[in-house]
Amino acid sequence: MTAADPVVLITGGARGIGRGIAAHLVGQGWRAVIADRAAPAEPLPFAHRFLEIDVSDEAAVAALVDSVAAGEGRLDALICNAGFMIRKPLEQLSLAEWQAVIGTNLTSAFLLARAAAPLLRQAKGAIVTIASTRAHQSEPDTESYAASKGGILALTHALAVSLGPDIRVNCISPGWIDTHGGTLSAEDHAQHPAGRVGRVEDIASLAAWLAGGESRFVTGSEFIVDGGMTRKMIYAE
Repeated sequence: MTAADPVVLITGGARGIGRGIAAHLVGQGWRAVIADRAAPAEPLPFAHRFLEIDVSDEAAVAALVDSVAAGEGRLDALICNAGFMIRKPLEQLSLAEWQAVIGTNLTSAFLLARAAAPLLRQAKGAIVTIASTRAHQSEPDTESYAASKGGILALTHALAVSLGPDIRVNCISPGWIDTHGGTLSAEDHAQHPAGRVGRVEDIASLAAWLAGGESRFVTGSEFIVDGGMTRKMIYAE
């Protein structure tokens, strides 16, 4: 790889969807900087630079972007993927737990976009946020997660309007994505109109398209990738 190759910064990139996006982009010739709260359990099998940080911390995010400017010299795409869920009955959910989820899932995207805007503007780059179909529908006891992902949707179109035309901002909302390679039943797959549970590659390929030049007329949009589940009427029989 050379200094002329595009650079992507991916949060939550040590595992799951973030790891898949990083691997896909590196395979397309991008240089990847991966930021995560914890190092991967095993070395990632592709070229990258890893930084262990808490993306909900303002000073840490500023230092992260400064490190990219100094180390890579440019930033062409930012993938805001970091996030986690606390599933707990509302009456038992503490304010500290609520704030932790909002901080990592939502506030981090604001901090990253604000810090990275100058570099992205120079590159005429792109931001891709990762929300969830849970921004549109919920299971019980997921208030903090749903609120954070709904906030990501609104933040995405606000950033697209504020940062355009130099920086495009789009959102991917995954449904059920198998990130662990576990055993899935025939029913798990069959309930999806697309005929199967989602794979990490389904998100990675879309993220790569949104980060790259082929999507230059696309901004402020949400892309739901859920095999059709949010379009399916489900009633108890």
